[in-house]
Amino acid sequence: MFDIIKKLAQTFGPSGNEKKVAEVITGLIKDKVDDVKTDALGNLICVKKGAGKKIMLAAHMDEIGLIVSHIDEKGFLRFSNVGGVHPWGIVGKRVVFENGTTGIVWYEEDKDDIKNLKFDKMYIDIMAKSAQEAEKVVKVGDMAVFAGDTILQNGRVISKALDDRIGCAVLVQMALNAPETDNEIYYVFTTQEEVGLRGARTAAYGIVPDMALAVDVCMTGDIPNCKPMAVRMGDGPTVKIKDGSVISHPHVKDRLMDAAEKNGIPYQLEVMQHGGTDAGSIHVTAGGIPSGGVSIPSRYVHNVAEAVDMNDVENAVKLLEAFVK
Repeated sequence: MFDIIKKLAQTFGPSGNEKKVAEVITGLIKDKVDDVKTDALGNLICVKKGAGKKIMLAAHMDEIGLIVSHIDEKGFLRFSNVGGVHPWGIVGKRVVFENGTTGIVWYEEDKDDIKNLKFDKMYIDIMAKSAQEAEKVVKVGDMAVFAGDTILQNGRVISKALDDRIGCAVLVQMALNAPETDNEIYYVFTTQEEVGLRGARTAAYGIVPDMALAVDVCMTGDIPNCKPMAVRMGDGPTVKIKDGSVISHPHVKDRLMDAAEKNGIPYQLEVMQHGGTDAGSIHVTAGGIPSGGVSIPSRYVHNVAEAVDMNDVENAVKLLEAFVK
């Protein structure tokens, strides 16, 4: 499964430009589903038909990044964020544009307090000597994503873009496993989650499922001096109770917990004070859809390197398969 994770994580796909990720996923699972389509917002919807309940499983394809807002006369790129990016966390990091152009993120060195650093005091250096030279390879509006390898170390994956390519990988693996069920399964790979849970809203409106799950990452409480949270990496996927966008439907939450306990699958309960997932927009769509979530515990979320445990990933697949059955 690591090969699937690596392939997805290394594919270029910031919010609003997820086409390449969708192409990779389509190539992997098109022979395991009955229908593949893309809607107006670019959501990839893969359907395994059945006569039972319509169950929507959503994982977002987009990753955080930067967007060029201005090119100065010396060829330095001013930028804004795409999704939740922290200025102090990206200083000195490499970014890559869709055409392969690489840049370095830096800041105006007259800043006295880096903790108060703002995007308007930062730039991307692509080693151009002038605006004309820069504009040959990069234009205003072009997006860049963070550069970073995908590696497996001590049973754990370190990579950029695990939020949420790891969720996509879980759904891909599940589709490849083709669990036997009478229910109709919608594997939905959504767009623009990082900028407002946008794609999932339109996908859910078009499908109107009987119930839905968002498959995403969640933060952990197992690193030094972090905010207390009852989630540890390696102790199993989480059943979402609440986050900043949704309170999980009791029926969906209970079904997940029951499926885990009956099948001996380790799991944790997740309460996130901030942040959200696609469930936040799905559950208030089309008159209301019972929704919840399964998350993979991840350290360093929304940074240029994130980390997950392969046991949690594999058990997330098992939990979702037990749920849909």
